[in-house]
Amino acid sequence: MATVVKDMLGTYPADLGGVDRDAMTKCIEECIACAQACTACADACLSEGMVGDLTKCIRTDMDCADICTATGAVLSRHTGYDANITRAMLQACMTACKACAEECERHADMHEHCRVCAEACRRCEQACNELLATLG
Repeated sequence: MATVVKDMLGTYPADLGGVDRDAMTKCIEECIACAQACTACADACLSEGMVGDLTKCIRTDMDCADICTATGAVLSRHTGYDANITRAMLQACMTACKACAEECERHADMHEHCRVCAEACRRCEQACNELLATLG
């Protein structure tokens, strides 16, 4: 099944310089999904009665959402490609996703939104790692 991300990568008029299109597609999709999950998790945390106990979770969710959004945007641009910037973004995204997953996992038994968010973060971290491995 084709996705918008895959379709857009397919329309790029120039060569992607040997970048694995499938790994790129998966990574962009996971970045978008993770940003959404983190944004929704932070919002859900704000609705919990014990919101004061979730301050670090909310902050980590918001940081991860911003970094995933930025990473997905950078990965969606190919003109004037700079592998060093791409690597740095992927590494930052993996770091943010790992931190957010760990924080959300601390609350996952009590808050379903944290469990779902942690899973999204782990998938994004893995997709970034897989794409990074293809960049050499």
